[in-house]
Amino acid sequence: MSDTHQHRGRDSSRDHGHDHGAAALRAGARHKGRLLGALALLVTFTVVETVAALVTHSLALLSDAGHMLTDVLGLAMALAAIHLADRAEQRTHRTFGLYRLEILAALANAVLLFGVAVYVLVEAVRRIGDPAEVLGGPMLVVAVLGLAANLVAFVLLRSGAKESLNVEGAYLEVLSDTLGSVGVIIAAVILQLTGWEWVDPLVAVGVGLFILPRTWRLGGQAVRILVQAAPPDTDLDTLRVELAAIEGVVDVHDLHVWTLTSEMEVASAHLMVSGDTDAHGVLDQARELLRVGYAIDHATLQVEPDDHRGCDQVTW
Repeated sequence: MSDTHQHRGRDSSRDHGHDHGAAALRAGARHKGRLLGALALLVTFTVVETVAALVTHSLALLSDAGHMLTDVLGLAMALAAIHLADRAEQRTHRTFGLYRLEILAALANAVLLFGVAVYVLVEAVRRIGDPAEVLGGPMLVVAVLGLAANLVAFVLLRSGAKESLNVEGAYLEVLSDTLGSVGVIIAAVILQLTGWEWVDPLVAVGVGLFILPRTWRLGGQAVRILVQAAPPDTDLDTLRVELAAIEGVVDVHDLHVWTLTSEMEVASAHLMVSGDTDAHGVLDQARELLRVGYAIDHATLQVEPDDHRGCDQVTW
């Protein structure tokens, strides 16, 4: 719901439908059960793959286990962020702050996955010149089981990834790990058929190169939100012109638009109006403009008379 405030007649705004209801359920919280299911599944197979990688001496399998570990940590951080934000919702004094834990978790996921990918690339390059003896049979069996686990987690998280940046981070990790499992299976088959030990580090390199650009994109999105930059599809100059075009508005200043967390774009602005303008009508039109044209449901709008001085001097 929009939080709207005006310079005059604050109490009378109740007669004009300025409803200040509870915030909508965040995107991540709607998929909490699926996150829990995926977490339980991947914890089990992370342990299985790690042990198998050590036994078989497979770098490709180790890289897959490492990526699955980041899936586990990412899902755990996502659930922790959702839980803390839910607790904030239940408090009398609510705050925006804990909503952003979802974005912090997504950034942490990106950094962690980036580190794992770099390690695998370095180790793979070293092994290409000095390949280790790898047990292809056990490697193949574990890789197939890992692929099955990732496919189940992939299905569980797919719908949530379209709505929540936090869930998208976990989803991307599972997706990359799914493709990594396919690569490990291919490497194990080739190793079994030909005995070419270099195929193991080569597949590890391929998995690392696949993950890095996707991780970079996710990290970039999280940083953009944390620094409160305007959404990339929002033209602030156009929005300012459209707000100024509302009947009775003579000036628009202190306009800000930013992303709080997934599916929560917010805005604030000062709207200066001529003395005989219906402030309630201006509020209604501005809210509708933001909601319909920019998908912004939460806006803090200050309507002030044209003889008011001081607010227009704020330039940050």
